[in-house]
Amino acid sequence: MKVIVYTISSLIKSHQANTFVQKIGTQFLSRNGILNGKMCYSSREIHASRVLKSQLGSNKSEDELLVSQRKKRPISPHLTVYEPEMSWYLSSLHRISGILLALGFYVFTSSLGVTTILGMDTTFQDLNKWYHETLPKWSQWLVKGSAGYLFAFHFGNGVRHLIWDMGYELTNPGVIKTGSIVLAGTLILGSYLLAQ
Repeated sequence: MKVIVYTISSLIKSHQANTFVQKIGTQFLSRNGILNGKMCYSSREIHASRVLKSQLGSNKSEDELLVSQRKKRPISPHLTVYEPEMSWYLSSLHRISGILLALGFYVFTSSLGVTTILGMDTTFQDLNKWYHETLPKWSQWLVKGSAGYLFAFHFGNGVRHLIWDMGYELTNPGVIKTGSIVLAGTLILGSYLLAQ
């Protein structure tokens, strides 16, 4: 019995072996519809999608090719296709209230710091006096109410998130129940802070 053994290196050097492997690869790809992570349905698409580096040219032409491909991408549907829910609104309000509270705190502390640097020696009592003597009554109520209700909501919703972090009330009814409690608590605590 005679056994013939071929080495892999001799097959790779052969021109016919490379052609054979290419044909199998193209047939496999067109049959399975995959090429570079995107779906193709015929061998024509496979051959048409091949772009040699020499055809791309410089970075500018590569950028133009990339821009043209991005223009063909579908636009993802945004919030208009989904039904609004309480969790959306409360999540958005939580972020907005946090930003507004932080911005107000930043302006307040920066004004104290800047006046101290400039040698004016402004204190909290000076700002309080300016607030009560300069601003009209309606704007005082507006500032006080805005800060009070924003703080009450952000505090309540923060507690709600801590409850979720502990693994409680993660069901849909639980989310709606805790959201309703946060809104009721905001109304009560915000009104209390406004009355002070």
